[in-house]
Amino acid sequence: MAAVEATPYGSWQSPITADRIVSETIRLGQIALDGGDIYWLETRPSEGGRNVLVRRQSSGQVHDLTPKDLNVRTRAHEYGGGAFCVAGGEIFFCNDADQRIYIQSGATLPTPLTQAGDFRFADAIFDEARNRLVCIKEDHSRSEQVNQLVSIDVRDGRETILAAGNDFYASPALSPDGTQLAWLTWNQPNMPWDGTDLCVADVRPDGQVTNERKLAGGAAESVFQPQWSPSGTLYFITDHSGWWNIYRQEERGPVCVWQREAEFGLPQWIFGMSTYGFESEDRLICTLFQEGVSKLAALDIRSLRAEFIDLPFTSIDQVRASRGKAAFVAGSPIAAPSIVQLNLGTGDFHVLRRSAETALESTFYSRPEAIEFPTENGLTAHAYFYPPQNRDYFGPDHEKPPLIVKSHGGPTAATSTELDLRVQFWTSRGFAILDVNYGGSTGYGRAYRERLKDSWGIVDVDDCVNAAKYVTDKGFADAQRAAIAGGSAGGYTTLCALTFRDFFKAGASYYGISDLEALAKDTHKFEARYLDKLVAPYPSGREVYVERSPIHFADRLSCPVILLQGLDDKVVPPNQAVLLAEALREKGLPVAYLTFAGEQHGFRQAASIKRALEAELYFYSRIFDFDLPELIEPVQIDNL
Repeated sequence: MAAVEATPYGSWQSPITADRIVSETIRLGQIALDGGDIYWLETRPSEGGRNVLVRRQSSGQVHDLTPKDLNVRTRAHEYGGGAFCVAGGEIFFCNDADQRIYIQSGATLPTPLTQAGDFRFADAIFDEARNRLVCIKEDHSRSEQVNQLVSIDVRDGRETILAAGNDFYASPALSPDGTQLAWLTWNQPNMPWDGTDLCVADVRPDGQVTNERKLAGGAAESVFQPQWSPSGTLYFITDHSGWWNIYRQEERGPVCVWQREAEFGLPQWIFGMSTYGFESEDRLICTLFQEGVSKLAALDIRSLRAEFIDLPFTSIDQVRASRGKAAFVAGSPIAAPSIVQLNLGTGDFHVLRRSAETALESTFYSRPEAIEFPTENGLTAHAYFYPPQNRDYFGPDHEKPPLIVKSHGGPTAATSTELDLRVQFWTSRGFAILDVNYGGSTGYGRAYRERLKDSWGIVDVDDCVNAAKYVTDKGFADAQRAAIAGGSAGGYTTLCALTFRDFFKAGASYYGISDLEALAKDTHKFEARYLDKLVAPYPSGREVYVERSPIHFADRLSCPVILLQGLDDKVVPPNQAVLLAEALREKGLPVAYLTFAGEQHGFRQAASIKRALEAELYFYSRIFDFDLPELIEPVQIDNL
């Protein structure tokens, strides 16, 4: 339908409904290649957030492999990743309910390989010569969690410790001849993007490792994705130069094979990440992020000549390669993330699976504009601006659209330009969205990433506020109807912006942190010392934790807030949201507090995702005073 007259922003009717998002949207994860077959993981909200392993055979047939009562997911590091591996058609995967590794061959039902117990596994690779897995083991059966690099005999489940003593291990990689094993390791307070060691050891015929040595890395150098070439040369990514570039180990030491002010690596929030793979002994296929866009490239590893591959994607991840082909997850501003197979000989590509099956015309989609804006200390920061867009509506001449500033999680993460229907949910209703890659985000070099050192709750907040001022000063949005929203670390940035600044008029915090000290005392091992570098060492720096915790300054809040919280969240426990909601009620500010049973850190269930989206929309409609064109279940807003 075409609008015959201007319609107030926020009141536009949109085909991008919450029902459509949860029924037609999945999340695509880890990819693996095995012979002519491609495997990938799908997280399906319509199935309660279950993770299903899917195989596309060389014949083109696509099958679900995971029985209905199983869920391919590891909880190692709480965030998981690297939950399966495939070798010769045999599948090894972690099951969510019991965290045991299972074996699945052909049409047979999966059977458990590891013993029951309080253990978690991740990042498994198959050692064919010794008929075993090499993987990360997380032991929660002791008073203090222990992480190790272990092998598991696939015949009897017998475990052997290969490396131990450090806080964390990741990314085991076995040389083609099986005689050398590489891996990453690091210790607290470092996170893997702060500093990791790349270690290599010789592997004896009996499987024991000897002659362990460090090849690269350190306390201030982050190494990512060690991988052996088909000819047996070890490659890896390191930010030694200030940018995550690709190196290889030569007799003289590590040598950069493609030096560029671009990011070939990613922050290792999860296991199983991959940004490059070997098509042959001569060619490497990789993705790199530069100036807000991801590109795919081929690198001749003999001549070191690189060539970009022309593709209509701006976001590329999970790169895997084999002879003549590559597979990856890719998206663009008008294409949701998809599993893509690329013929490296012809340049032709095929989309094998889309994360969103919706077939809307692109006239409903808002295109992001990459912007740089001035921020504190004479620096610039980055964001993507999405104007309102719906082919059937336009706003009144006298009115500017309401603005939602999105603060991503992490905080060491980044947002991208790929089509996200949860962004388009807002823009197609008449909102402007500003998705901020504040200082500390990945993709702009180590120096940009380290802007958050000792400054979380300051730099990120300044950048979000300055981004909003930049677009409202230019007249792109209404400063009097500017909100900020974020989840997890983005929820903390949201709450800090609402507490310690006075620009935003409303906010939405999804499982956000309100008490830094509580987080430092009560979180999992992977992030237990994360705040040492973002805030201050604890407990010696306790005063800083108190100064930057919104819960202690609720009296400074002066605008409405909606809080959305999973009740099973172990990363940000629900008590933080409860305390803040109580403080807001006592202050007399409009506040809505919604809880979601069965949800952990991040919402996976269809009903939760739908309710959260619609609740936030309802909340803004009441706060910013616009009519909704659709019926939505009301939200209780205290003190409204």
